[in-house]
Amino acid sequence: MSQIVDRPNSAGTKAFLVGVHVGADTAVEGRSLLEELGELVWTLGLPVVGTILVKVNALQAAYFTGTGKAAEIVELAKAAGAGVIIIDNQITPGQQRNWEKLSGLAVIDREEVILDIFAQRARTMEARLQVALARAQYSLPRLTRAWGHLDRQGGGVGGRGEGESQLEIDRRLVRRNIEKLKEELAGVRLQRATQRKRRQRIPLPRASIVGYTNAGKSSLLKKLTGADVFIEDKLFATLDPTTRRVDLPNGMTLLLTDTVGFVRRLPTRLVEAFKATLEEAVLAEFLIHVLDASDPEVYTFHATTMSVLHELGADDKPILTVLNKVDRLAGNEVLLPLKRHFPDALCISAKTGEGLDELLHRAAELLSDHPAVVELLVPHDRGALLSLLHRHGQVVTSKVEPGGMRVHAVIPPRIRPKFEAFVVPPKPSRKPRATRKRRVAVSAKGR
Repeated sequence: MSQIVDRPNSAGTKAFLVGVHVGADTAVEGRSLLEELGELVWTLGLPVVGTILVKVNALQAAYFTGTGKAAEIVELAKAAGAGVIIIDNQITPGQQRNWEKLSGLAVIDREEVILDIFAQRARTMEARLQVALARAQYSLPRLTRAWGHLDRQGGGVGGRGEGESQLEIDRRLVRRNIEKLKEELAGVRLQRATQRKRRQRIPLPRASIVGYTNAGKSSLLKKLTGADVFIEDKLFATLDPTTRRVDLPNGMTLLLTDTVGFVRRLPTRLVEAFKATLEEAVLAEFLIHVLDASDPEVYTFHATTMSVLHELGADDKPILTVLNKVDRLAGNEVLLPLKRHFPDALCISAKTGEGLDELLHRAAELLSDHPAVVELLVPHDRGALLSLLHRHGQVVTSKVEPGGMRVHAVIPPRIRPKFEAFVVPPKPSRKPRATRKRRVAVSAKGR
């Protein structure tokens, strides 16, 4: 299929970024969003050769800016040697066509950038299907971009030209593809539901790590569990959720999941498409909300994450807020205002390990009413306790040893005190093997 313009993912394509703030929107927020767009574009692998922040009193139908300002932006982009103009706001298919006709360059918006990043980084079958569905839904109203070069000659009343006929064929193919992807996703989700039921036979409590992208969620999971997870100084470094076990100080075992990071102006279709990926947050007993304490935009990032959690229906769960990267703070002049704003938050560093013991204790407190799966070594002369356990709990495994009966069991909170003296202390988390280190790219900012 021929296209009027080259797509921006071709090798060597340079990007010119356009930020917009409307009416009462502040230039400070607009500049912050434009900088974040720059990070997204860098993550996509495109060099940025210029930026401009435009204020408009009201969005215009043709370009969202006035015609004169649009022409000025095009001239700046061409003078900078850009091959693609990337607009921070969401633009309509009609506006996209107008910009490309005016400039002769590829023109995309923030949503398409995020979709392309997700397409590059999805690893599991489910994530790939979700990305493919979101991209197909995004592309459907934009198919006329690809066929604008064909003549549309009339063929009498109701006649169609070559371009119009091919456009209808393509639309039909895309709609069929969307339905096919939805069916495949439904099958994958059914498999996940079956797997979840199997896991829930042994009701291990679950917690999800959530937060703004690049706040240090994956680093926290790695530090707590020794998990072999990918860490990189890029937005959306990890898309597929990773779940690992962590032993709590009270002997309980917790399943801890690292979820995809959030971002401002996350496309609605991605929130919908990734609900299955983010459903770990909905199903968890509580959430660990990681904030980058060293980032000046930390308050905005907190609000963004809470907004997405609200869309998912997960904002009513217990939330343990942690201020990460406190090792970067020079003094209390930054930390004190944060602690006043988040009075119940824990101060931690996933890099140094500061505050992680307290984090585990707080997690154990949140699960005090949850049936616990614990390992016990019950002396042979305490048979009555084993009988109590079989009546009111659930024995998962048992093994006779010289020192007593070693048992993994689910213990309800009401009888747990009777067994505290026999809980086997958790072993220290194993460090990742040296051979794994070659697969983990660690950077200063990606902690």
